[in-house]
Amino acid sequence: MTEDSGSSATPPSPLDRDAVALVARLHHDLLTGLILATIVKRSEAVAEELVFRLFRRKHLEQFVPGLEKLGLLALPPAVACAQYHYLSNFLGGVRVEYVRESDRKAWIRYPPPRWIWQGVAIAGIPSSVSRAMLRGWHAHNGPSLGVPGLGFVCTKQTVDGQPGLEGYYLEVDGVLEPEERLRFAPGEDAPPIDPSQLPAVPTEDWPEDRLAKAMRNYALDYVRTALVVAFEMLGPADASALVGSTARLIGMHAVVAAEPMEATDESPIVRFSNTLERAMTACGDHVQRVDARGDARVDVQLEQVGWRLMRGEGALHEDLVRSYAELWRGLAMGYDRQLACSLSNLDRDGDDWRLRWRITSEP
Repeated sequence: MTEDSGSSATPPSPLDRDAVALVARLHHDLLTGLILATIVKRSEAVAEELVFRLFRRKHLEQFVPGLEKLGLLALPPAVACAQYHYLSNFLGGVRVEYVRESDRKAWIRYPPPRWIWQGVAIAGIPSSVSRAMLRGWHAHNGPSLGVPGLGFVCTKQTVDGQPGLEGYYLEVDGVLEPEERLRFAPGEDAPPIDPSQLPAVPTEDWPEDRLAKAMRNYALDYVRTALVVAFEMLGPADASALVGSTARLIGMHAVVAAEPMEATDESPIVRFSNTLERAMTACGDHVQRVDARGDARVDVQLEQVGWRLMRGEGALHEDLVRSYAELWRGLAMGYDRQLACSLSNLDRDGDDWRLRWRITSEP
């Protein structure tokens, strides 16, 4: 999980909570929507592979550094893994429960509603796609830790109509083969959860603003990886069509969350451009108005200097940038049917991007 850091001679500006919440919701929904769209428009098998690659890549990027950051490396492997899932997901706004049964067996349970399949999306997720998440992450903890006898046993899956995603890390003597690192035992039940035994997150280290940014970052980071994986798997043409159409739909349906941010009597283009500027700033980017010497009642331009979402990903196909831009286009369409939001220019700025956005309004 990533956070904004740095120091300044001036105190930081107050966190724009509404904008941060909007960004978190938009990107959470984009992640879920992209997986659903892959199931419907491609196939269950393609969606399964997408989810597997997504979670394996996130695992390789974040698991071991996360254990160190959370101070869990000294714990027995099974216990460290379960506590990692509890703490990292808690900080990302995901409900998780945890039980330490022994030094070699520790349970985790994700009660409904599941974060990634929240709402009615749960009804459209095949069992194989949910299992792909476990194959991508949970089944690889042993190899990442150098513990050949560590595996994960899944006892329940929400998508199969059971009360939550549940299972336990188990360390056994000997070496588990790759196909043995994840197994399913639906007849087993997790022990009762004792809230007093759950790992504590120091509130002094995680005040409300920091938690809000962590939840935003959780959604942003999963979208970043999902987009990269989709373009690697499907190629630029197919991926941009899938991502672009999905992002546009998600943006349109997020307007209910966006509208209260600008409850004023100003024109729709002024309200929306203010909302867009706040949302992009809440993503962690620097956004400034551009004096285009036009009529601000019908034409507003914003310049985004840097793109935090994809920073550090290296060379990206321009189609990935343009397909993601459909998220903001959709938000404008849902905000007011006479508004249009387009990516009018994009340039590489070293290892980052400089993007120009244009919002127009038809009379």
